[in-house]
Amino acid sequence: QVQLVESGGGLVQPGGSLRLSCAASGFTISVYAMSWHRQAPGKERELVATVTTTGTSTNYADSIKGRFTISRDNAKNTVYLQMNSLKPEDTAVYYCRARHASGIAYWGKGTLVTVSS
Repeated sequence: QVQLVESGGGLVQPGGSLRLSCAASGFTISVYAMSWHRQAPGKERELVATVTTTGTSTNYADSIKGRFTISRDNAKNTVYLQMNSLKPEDTAVYYCRARHASGIAYWGKGTLVTVSS
């Protein structure tokens, strides 16, 4: 059974940090580009960060550039999102996605990040 399971979300104060994990099962992420997306209340889902299959190239949304870092460990079948200097506007459900060059894509169910004092 193909699954992506996000974890690491929670409540954090502004300026704090969180590390999200996305563990894959039922398939090998090494041939999938991985990405993190988020959806804030009342807003559309947006792309946050992407990483290529080997991890050598990453891209970030302007809103989080310099604060978030995406990485992957293909041996552990896991992708990460390190989030620093968090702001209230980073509050959202964060989703992990795996996308193959063929167009096949899998989504996780998300993990909630709340940034509030």
